[in-house]
Amino acid sequence: MYELTGSFRTANASKYLQQLCKHFAHKVEVCYEPEWGCVCFPFGRVEMKADDDCLSVSCKPETAEQADRVRGVIDSHLERFAFREAFTSMDWTKTELTAE
Repeated sequence: MYELTGSFRTANASKYLQQLCKHFAHKVEVCYEPEWGCVCFPFGRVEMKADDDCLSVSCKPETAEQADRVRGVIDSHLERFAFREAFTSMDWTKTELTAE
């Protein structure tokens, strides 16, 4: 299992969180509020948080491939939604979790 986190410094964090959630709701289960959202992709549950200057994303995918898929889906959609900010990628951290 992995822990994947991403962040994007922006004053429009809540706007992008809501855009992402509304968009994904056409295909998968989603719940959200202006400062928090959850998207249940087939490849992992993604939680998003928005504050005044940052959009944060986190999930715990089972495989490295699922982590890469989450990263790709979030980045590609934000690239379209945040084009005015010249978005290219969130700042991502992927950590392999070990069994204790």
